Amino acid sequence: MNVQPKDDQSTRAPALAQDLRALLSKLKRRLREQGNMGDLTPSQVSVLLRLEKDGPATAAGLARAEGMRPQSMGPVIAALEGAGLVSGAPDPHDGRQTLLSLTDACRTWAQEKRAAKQDWLTRSIQARLSPQEQDELAASVELLKRLVDD
Repeated sequence: MNVQPKDDQSTRAPALAQDLRALLSKLKRRLREQGNMGDLTPSQVSVLLRLEKDGPATAAGLARAEGMRPQSMGPVIAALEGAGLVSGAPDPHDGRQTLLSLTDACRTWAQEKRAAKQDWLTRSIQARLSPQEQDELAASVELLKRLVDD
């Protein structure tokens, strides 16, 4: 067993954490470039992701979930409705409320964006990594899963 000196061990984890964080930020940026979200703001993208994950919601519910004031959520929703990405329907439990949900066009658009990201990453792995390096990457992915799984 290769035991490293205590000083080396105490500096290794922070250095790995810093390198990993920087690398993941760069990967996230590259994936974002491949998925080109067009003219959407980060707030608009966040609302779309929340509606996709959680399902229909009211404007007030979205504002709470996003940590925004309800007045600030209005323009975000209006822009998404104007782009045909979100639509509203009366809440069946409270007709005074409007439930917002993703349109079919938005779901198709999101699938296309995800497919573009997946295609870029697949092509990059195949083009830049040897079969042995792909095996090493697979092992690294398993280690990363251990870091984030509870």
